[in-house]
Parts: sequence; C-alpha cells; structure tokens
Amino acid sequence: MEYIKNRFYEKAIKCSAEFQRIKKDYGDVVLGQVTIDQVFSGMKGIPALLTETSKLDANEGIRFRGYSIQELQQKLPKMQDDGEPLPEGLFYLMMIGEIPENDDVINISKDWATRNHVPQYAFDVIDALPKNSRPMTQFSCAILSMAYDSVFQKAYRAGVNKKFYWDFMYEDVMTLIARLPRIAAYIYRRMYHNGEHIEPNPTLDWAGNLAHMMGFESTEVKRLLRLFMVTHADHEGGNVSAHATHLVGSALSNAYYSFAAGMVGLAGPLHGFANQEVMDWIFEMNEQLGTDEATDAQIAAYIEQTLLQGRVVPGYGHAVLRITDPRFTILQEFAEKYIANDKIVNTVNAIYRVAPPILEATGKIKNPWPNVDAISGALLNHFGITEHNFYTVLFGVSRALGVMASLVFDRLYNLPIERPSSFPLSWFQEKAEVNKKGNC
Repeated sequence: MEYIKNRFYEKAIKCSAEFQRIKKDYGDVVLGQVTIDQVFSGMKGIPALLTETSKLDANEGIRFRGYSIQELQQKLPKMQDDGEPLPEGLFYLMMIGEIPENDDVINISKDWATRNHVPQYAFDVIDALPKNSRPMTQFSCAILSMAYDSVFQKAYRAGVNKKFYWDFMYEDVMTLIARLPRIAAYIYRRMYHNGEHIEPNPTLDWAGNLAHMMGFESTEVKRLLRLFMVTHADHEGGNVSAHATHLVGSALSNAYYSFAAGMVGLAGPLHGFANQEVMDWIFEMNEQLGTDEATDAQIAAYIEQTLLQGRVVPGYGHAVLRITDPRFTILQEFAEKYIANDKIVNTVNAIYRVAPPILEATGKIKNPWPNVDAISGALLNHFGITEHNFYTVLFGVSRALGVMASLVFDRLYNLPIERPSSFPLSWFQEKAEVNKKGNC
C-alpha cells in the first residue's frame, strides 16, 4: 500500500526543493501583464496557478505531464492489448511524472480496492434526500458527509507539522478516489433501478468496477468507462472544478470539503453539465424535425435557428482550445471501433461536418470546433446509460483523478491561501482613464 506513496515522495521532494528555490531566488520575476479585458472576462489567460498534473495548449489540446491523449492511448497500461488505457495508470503519471509499468497500475488498483468501503452514514445521507434530487446534489452531499473520516483534518487538529500535510492529504485523496465509484453507482441504482444495489467486485479495476456496480457487465461498457475516466480526468488548474477544489483546499480544508466544492462547480451548465445539454439539444432537434436521421441540410438549418434564438450550440467552443478537442477525436475513434451504426452517433458526426463553418461565419466565435462534450454523451447513450442527467456524476468521478492529485501537490508545496485583490468598477474606470469616477 505504501509503494506508490513512497515513489511519489521520492520524486516530489525534489520538486518541493525546487519550488522553494524558485520562490526564494526568483519571486520578483514578472510573468505578464493583466488587462482589464482579462479581469472582466473571467481572468482568462492570466498565469496565476501552479498545476503539475496537466497543461492545456490552445493549438494542441490537453497534455498530461507532457503526453498527449493520443500518446497515452498507446503508452498507458491496458487490461487487453486492444483495449483502452487504465485510469490508474493516468493517476500514476500525474502523481509521479512517469509512464507506469503494469505492476504500478496493479498496485494502485489493489490499493483502491482495499479503501473502497463506503461508510453507512454516507448512504444514509443519500437516502435522506428525495429520490428525484439531482444526481450531482446527492453526489456532492455524500462526498461532503465523509469529511468525518478525514485523516488530514484529524492530523491538523492534533497539531501536525505542516511539512507532513501532504502525507495525510495523500491518505484522504486515495480513500476518496477509491470510494467514488461506489457512491456514484449507489446513486445510479437508487434513482433508476429501484434501489437494487450491486456490491463491488474486488477483482475488477477501478472503472470496470464502476460499470459492474452500475449493472453493466459487457466488455465494451467497461472499455468505454475506462476511456471516459481518462479523457475527463483533468484539464489543468483553471477550470471551475479544479480551481474550486484548489481554492477551498488553500484554506487547509480537507479533501472531502475541497472536492465537494469542485463538484458543485462541475454541476454548472457552463462546465460539466454540458454533455447533458448536447443530448437534450439533439433530442429536441429530432423532435422538431420529426426524424432521428436528420440530413446535413436539416442540421444546418437547426443550428442557424439556434443561433438566431440567442442560444449556443452545446458541445462547441472552448475557453482555451482553438482546435477540435483531441478528446473528441479519441472518443470518435472509439465509436468507429466499437459502434457499427448508431443514429445519435451518426448525428454527432453530421453536426461535426456542418457546425464549424456556420459558427465560424458568424465572426463572433473564436473556436468553432467541438469539445469532448459534443460526443461523450452519445457513446454513453449507445451502451445503455441513457439517463442523461447522471452524466455529470461520471464526469465527477473522473475529474477526481486530476484535482485530487493536484491537492496533494498543493500541500507538498505548502501553497498559501489564495487571496487575489479585487476592486470596485470606479477603480477600473480610473485605470481606463475614464473621467467619471462615481459609483455604479
């Protein structure tokens, strides 16, 4: 159980020393200038966060410790040679900075299997909520309740030296990640399968066990969930779920508090809720057109109608990316490999042909290309996970891998509480050399 933890510390202690050196010797180095537009548009592009696990490049897409999604598809260990990369391997890469061997992945999988027992009180919290509560409400409440078990919280209150914070945070992180598939599956079976729950199988991998506990035993679903967990695991530190987790963690909150905050952010329509909106948009279009096999011309007309109504085409555009999201491409390749013919997937591909030139022609959209949300729901839907409002929970289980790994680094580096400055509009008016200085 200590093997991965020791490997992490061997690597991370060198990073910690380098962090302190840079902070001490180069703390006054200017990284860039902040414009009013950046502040007014959500702090986009401001270099303000330290995140080891991944980096998003506008023209290349996500890279995990320098590796692209396509490279990870080839390099990370798999259950079968023709299968999909295991999330355990990606977690190892984000923590250690190296591509794992099969034994490393097996070690993590076994570790999580020994930690995946969910206390009854967490199930009681879920059961106390109305059955028709939003899945993310149930998910977030269960996570928050488990703070009772936080070893980091107990160690902090006992006065542990801050140089050991990372150690106790690591224990919380590993336990929380291990429990998430069980919690997600419990909510799924409670809501959609009359509360007929399925116990975990200790012989299965982390994502395979999630499929099993949800009630899906096919090889294809297990493969899809492994790939889904990898593609959604992280997206550097500035997205809402990652930043919220980091922000709350910076107050020395435990992993459960921090991750619950991230999940509340993930539930927003502009973040993890997006793949549900893609499916709703497609079904709405099919209903209006009276067909589930819309032509390119019909789809184009519906996109134009959507834009005229002042709405966005869900699944298209990204705050950073200026290309087709490589995660979209990987999932599209999965569909080509395992799905012979599916009307929703065919529609997704047709939208991909039609939407970008229409969006680009508006002159208002910086990125007319699809992101991962444009296709992920269609694949889940094909394999029988048709409850669209549950998709964000699956996103949340995956996102834990990246944001929780980052939380361990935050405590290793002893990053301080996050506290940027803020100003009233009149201050910006002065900076913009506007004469009027009154309050607004």
